[in-house]
Amino acid sequence: MSVNSADPPARLEVVLVKAGRTKIRYAGELLADDGTRVAVRAPWAGSGVRDFGFVRFEPGDVFTEYYWRDRWYAVKEVRSAAGALKGWYCDVTRPARRSGGELVVEDLDLDLWRSADGTDVRRLDEDEFAESGLGEADPDAARAALAALDELESLARGGDFTALLA
Repeated sequence: MSVNSADPPARLEVVLVKAGRTKIRYAGELLADDGTRVAVRAPWAGSGVRDFGFVRFEPGDVFTEYYWRDRWYAVKEVRSAAGALKGWYCDVTRPARRSGGELVVEDLDLDLWRSADGTDVRRLDEDEFAESGLGEADPDAARAALAALDELESLARGGDFTALLA
């Protein structure tokens, strides 16, 4: 189902779960839900500035987030308050689940960053993933998570990355 632009913006609560606990919960504007992919727009939900060294997330930034019910990742387009594209932050997750006004996503620790110009692609948090114990607790999920990270990296480095979001 697509969201009609004449309707008032629908709200959707995004719930990010990590290791069985809610890591963060925030409200976003539902842009579209076609039954497979959910698109949400939300302001930076963190407190203050988060400086990764290669990008800064700060108050006023706007995230357009794409979640799939059949893929093991989420892609978040990051723009400054002025609208300048900073890049894409990708989370490796279990497939998203939507129930009413909530979208629940389980973070599996692996992440990928792609800069706006595509010259900086980096895998993140592989150490956290290794320490999470997922490989022992749920080997199938661990394999799916690593395959998702490989897929994202391949698309970010040479594939049609932006086609994911079209």
